[in-house]
Amino acid sequence: MDKLEAISPIDGRYRRYTEPLADIFSEKGLIKFRVKVEGEYLLFLSEHPQIGIRAFSEEEKNLVRKLYNITTEDAGIVKAIEVKGYKNIRPTNHDVKAVEYFMKDRLKGTSLEDSLEGIHFALTSEDVNNLAYGLMLSDGIGKVILPTAQELYETIEGLAQQHKDVPMLARTHGQPASPTTFGKEFKVFASRLRRQLDQLANYDILVKLNGATGNYDAHYIAYPEVNWIAFTRDFVERFNDGRKIRLRPNFITTQIEPHDTYAELFDNLRRLNTILIGFDQDMWRYISDDWIKQKPVEGEIGSSTMPHKVNPIDFENSEGNLGVANALFGYFALKLPISRLQRDLSDSTVERNFGVALSHSLIGYKSAQKGLSKIAVNEQKVVEELENHPEVISEAIQTVLRREGAEMPYEKLKELTRGRKITKDDFRIFIEGLNVSDQVKGELKHITLTNYTGIARLLVESQ
Repeated sequence: MDKLEAISPIDGRYRRYTEPLADIFSEKGLIKFRVKVEGEYLLFLSEHPQIGIRAFSEEEKNLVRKLYNITTEDAGIVKAIEVKGYKNIRPTNHDVKAVEYFMKDRLKGTSLEDSLEGIHFALTSEDVNNLAYGLMLSDGIGKVILPTAQELYETIEGLAQQHKDVPMLARTHGQPASPTTFGKEFKVFASRLRRQLDQLANYDILVKLNGATGNYDAHYIAYPEVNWIAFTRDFVERFNDGRKIRLRPNFITTQIEPHDTYAELFDNLRRLNTILIGFDQDMWRYISDDWIKQKPVEGEIGSSTMPHKVNPIDFENSEGNLGVANALFGYFALKLPISRLQRDLSDSTVERNFGVALSHSLIGYKSAQKGLSKIAVNEQKVVEELENHPEVISEAIQTVLRREGAEMPYEKLKELTRGRKITKDDFRIFIEGLNVSDQVKGELKHITLTNYTGIARLLVESQ
């Protein structure tokens, strides 16, 4: 199928962004991870001294692991086994059983033919599926999402350091407020992102390998002398080498792992995305106010009718895609921890959309990054706008007067400034008329719009 024929924009218009996730979360990717889980399980059985599957040679282990390199043709065979049949295999109408039959077909005629019934031994489909999805989420987030989000964080942090001394008018409730610096406002978002990224980078996903209703019934009836809890712990651990997001066994489950860690993970991603939506909207407003300039790109068109326009399309694109991702993450977190009795299948079709939500997130991160690559803070405009609002230093004056014990300073500044256009001369006259020492008057006159930024620079540098 041509990208232009795709229904979903993540597989069509934005394929250039989402290709790394397609290798993981496509149907082919899911088949690949299922084969890997089944293969490693077979190998682990063969390594256990109390289980009656013979030890494999290195050559035989390589035969199994070669199956993990699933081609598009291989994936097509698995789907054929599921849907219409293949060779002498009748259609299974069961996707995990199709993987088992595919592996048995590929290993038939090899030295492993005597051990083929070890594939999927004592397992229920969800044992394979939950491990496969755990690995997919670990790879997709650890290898694609986290590095991209980290790069975006570093860009925002860099802008915070670059502009830590650029004073700017703050707005609270949309109204002029005490000055801040552009760098400090970038730092707010960088700091919030850092916290969410740190949580993501130290995350464990719970998985299960305990059979049809979670009690190791089939495992135990076949090999009652095996410590299946230790077996599971050791088996899961073999997948964790080099992983940022690790798998950890959950021993108390029904047929399915309850997915609580999925919900927590998706809520973490949703918080990360929500912070970035706020960032996108603030950037949009700064661009609208001309506080941030966009660098025009040669040949790029902002409007089909207004030649002058350079639109903030990258931040708008980021906001929209992150919103779609969050809608899905929210549904995942609400839906997946609920299953009727010991198992219903309604989670299966939902899990197939993990890659969709992550893809919209990835597009959002890359779009925001692209937008930031084309902007520059308009320092002259920012300072001019601040200078147009001298009333915001009334907070500073009344605070110093409170320190000096002056009578009702807040009320006097309110009477001077509220609802009126104030000039610097108005403040000079007001200060001259105060009943305070010349030293305090000098201190008050020294307060300017550009130096009344507190310890903004220190906050940017030290936090």
